[in-house]
Amino acid sequence: MAFHTYILRCADGSYYVGHTDDLERRIVEHQAGTLGGYTAQRRPVTLLWAQSFQTRDDAFAAERQLKGWSRAKKEAMMTRDWELISILARGGKVGAQPPGPSTSSG
Repeated sequence: MAFHTYILRCADGSYYVGHTDDLERRIVEHQAGTLGGYTAQRRPVTLLWAQSFQTRDDAFAAERQLKGWSRAKKEAMMTRDWELISILARGGKVGAQPPGPSTSSG
C-alpha cells in the first residue's frame, strides 16, 4: 500500500499540506467539503504536488516537514528549483540583494 503527501492550492491562494493512503478519494473529499477544517471554506482546491511513500510514517514526516516550510520554499520544491531551496534553507530571501561594499571607514 502506498501513502501520499500532497499540496493543494485553495481558492484563496493559500496552500494546504496533507497526507493520505488514497489520494484520489482525499481530493474528492476536499472538493466536497466533507472533511471540514481548513479547506472546507476555501474551495475549490487544486492538487499542485504529490509524492508517494512506502509507509504512513514517512508520508506524515514529509507532511510535517513541508508544513514548516515557507510558501517560497514550497513553490521552489514544486518547480524543482533545488538551488533556490538551498538558498532558502540557509535563511536567504527571494530577491535579496547581496551586501554591497562597506561605506564605513575603518
